Amino acid sequence: MTATQTPTLVDHLVIGAGFGGLATAIKLDEAGETDFVVIEKDSDVGGTWHINTYPGAECDVPSQLYSYSFALNPDWTKVYSPQQEIWEYTRRVAEESGTLDRFVFDTAVRDAVWDAGAQRWNVTVEGPQGLREYAARTVTSAAGGLSEPKLPEIAGIESFAGEVFHSARWNHDVDLKGKRVAVIGTGASAVQIVPELQKVVGHLDVYQRTPNWIIPRNERAFTALEKAVFRHVPGAQRLVRSAVYGTLEARVPAFARFPQLMRAVEMQGKKNIAKGIEDPELRAKVTPDYRAGCKRILISNKWYPALDADNVDLVTDPIASITESGIVTSDGVERPIDVLVIATGFYVTDPPIAAHVTGREGRTLADVWDTEGMAAYKGTTVNGFPNLFFLVGPNTALGHSSIIFIIESQVKYVVDAVRTLRRRGLGAVEPTRAAQDDWVADIRRKMKPTVWQTGGCASWYLDKFGNNTTLWPGQTFTFRGHLSQFDVEKYAVEALRTSPAPTKIKESA
Repeated sequence: MTATQTPTLVDHLVIGAGFGGLATAIKLDEAGETDFVVIEKDSDVGGTWHINTYPGAECDVPSQLYSYSFALNPDWTKVYSPQQEIWEYTRRVAEESGTLDRFVFDTAVRDAVWDAGAQRWNVTVEGPQGLREYAARTVTSAAGGLSEPKLPEIAGIESFAGEVFHSARWNHDVDLKGKRVAVIGTGASAVQIVPELQKVVGHLDVYQRTPNWIIPRNERAFTALEKAVFRHVPGAQRLVRSAVYGTLEARVPAFARFPQLMRAVEMQGKKNIAKGIEDPELRAKVTPDYRAGCKRILISNKWYPALDADNVDLVTDPIASITESGIVTSDGVERPIDVLVIATGFYVTDPPIAAHVTGREGRTLADVWDTEGMAAYKGTTVNGFPNLFFLVGPNTALGHSSIIFIIESQVKYVVDAVRTLRRRGLGAVEPTRAAQDDWVADIRRKMKPTVWQTGGCASWYLDKFGNNTTLWPGQTFTFRGHLSQFDVEKYAVEALRTSPAPTKIKESA
């Protein structure tokens, strides 16, 4: 099939089959908006929990909250779920939802271009059969912020003769037993990977640019009795979920208004260091000099003992280059390795999907955001890009709670927008520039006293303009309140020029 053939007409096209895309499909279906397609570049649902299969991969948000409110799981094995268990959960939810017949896997979106005359998005995708085109009334991007691995720009990295791979694209065919391995990065993925590698490799070099605050992981398995209660006592699991939610929300004042409260977290972090590391010099290397919370706070009981092991070296000198057989630091020392693991994160403030979306004025979203900074009205819609919805868009990520709560809030807003289009006979909606500018200005005002702006660090939360375009600066229930219904009065609207096929609309999902 070629892209010159007649496009497939659909009402709604969703990009990505992770938590966001799956929730969108389910809620559109429940609302009677059944004419949709979900395009997923990988081979199954699950998003980051499908593709991130590195050793030790687990969630750092409690299981009871890292799940859909409409699909509670009484069978979580632990307080913090491992990767495989989360992926199996998403697969089960997808199968039970009856929507998988509209998912297209192993297919990537190449271009999405707004056609003002037709009031549709022309979307070109590429899969096993080549190129294919869709013409969709709306596009919802659920590509996710942790979907595209970010590789470091290091001189000579392409010359390395050994095995090299990113943590998000783990090569399980490589036998690491007894090998000399290097891990570049000490963030959330590395904190889970390094303790597992330390057990099997001959020697491990861990390259740290900036230390993180790492507090103990209060991990435990759920008992058989607890699981039975969750399954058979009405409301019990939802009560526990609410308690977890309340506990996490209680942390917001320290992040958003009173950063000095983070001293309590720093005390926890220092105790964790003292418990896990004996060497005073190593303790000093891993102790941050900035306020806790400025960067993402990590949780681990294994990280510090792993760094203190005899077969592990923490390297804090900057990397100068990579050779065919090793890594050279700025002090001129070359450390030989057999395998190189990259754990340097993802494209967050410059999501790759933005380069593939062209709006009303013929500019890509990437071009707009590169000039002005990443911005969206309510983190979900963008001026100049009609009928486009972003899940986990600008200023919607969290430093304290579950992103699933944010996703469900946005999906409700998207479904209400779709209902509004249908009910009012509208062909296109986009937020006015004034509405978007006011929203962004308010976000930046609220961001000023937060620990992310005042904590004395440089983090991946900040864009090249120095703005935190990543996180929501407040309580998650206030975000949900803002998105409780589609506020069409804040949008420029166009009447529908052609009548779509009739669809039964449900007023509640």
